[in-house]
Amino acid sequence: MKHKKIVFVCTGNTCRSPMAEAALRAELKKRKIAWYTVQSAGISAVEGNPVNPLAKEALEKEKLSLSPKFRSRRLSEKLVGEAFAVVCMEEAQRAHFPNDGKVTSFFELCGREIPDPYGQGEEVYLATLHAICACMPVVIKKIISQQ
Repeated sequence: MKHKKIVFVCTGNTCRSPMAEAALRAELKKRKIAWYTVQSAGISAVEGNPVNPLAKEALEKEKLSLSPKFRSRRLSEKLVGEAFAVVCMEEAQRAHFPNDGKVTSFFELCGREIPDPYGQGEEVYLATLHAICACMPVVIKKIISQQ
C-alpha cells in the first residue's frame, strides 16, 4: 500500500508546521496508524533553514522529535499534488490554494487558527505547540478517519 502524504503549511517552515509535523507523527505512532507520511512546508520559506531553536526546545520539552536532518522547504505545486491532505495554520494561507477539498486549515478542522510565534518568547512557542497537539485528535478524526 502506498503511503498517503499529509503536509502542514505555515509561512517560513521553521516554527509551526515543523511542530505540527512532529506532533502528528507522534500521535499516529501512539495510535499505531500506519500508511501516512507527514511533512511540512512554508509558503514563503527560505530553503534549507533549520527549525527555529525555540520550536526545537518546545518539542524537546514535550518529548516530541523532529529529524535532526530537518530543513525548511518552500511549498511547491508538486508537493501539494502528491499530498493526500494539506493543512494550513491559518485561513489566510488556505486562501492561496484552489478549493479542491484537499487543502484545509486548523480553523476549518478545529475551530482555531495557530498564530505565528516567530519573534516571541519560549512560553509562546510552548503554548503554540500545546495548541497544535490539542488539535491532533481532531485532525486524525477528520482527515485520516474520513477514508
